Amino acid sequence: MAIVLDNEIESKVQKLAEARHCTTQSIMTEAIRQFVEREEKRERLWQDGLAAWQEYQETGLHVTMEEMDSWLAKLEAGEDAELPKCHV
Repeated sequence: MAIVLDNEIESKVQKLAEARHCTTQSIMTEAIRQFVEREEKRERLWQDGLAAWQEYQETGLHVTMEEMDSWLAKLEAGEDAELPKCHV
């Protein structure tokens, strides 16, 4: 696989590689790995959100923002609070 970089990015990658005593390929491989991991997490979050929305559309079950805020405040205060129950 070939990657074409503009001169500015190529120069920056080369400088980083020299500073870290490694190859430009290892710098680019690590950058791509981190990008892919981040984008996979973003896609999972998006898909989870879509699934939650679809479930809400089908069931109507939800927790209000006030209920969730109250629960989170208890957790933040160190209390052992149960998750609020979903309701219609």
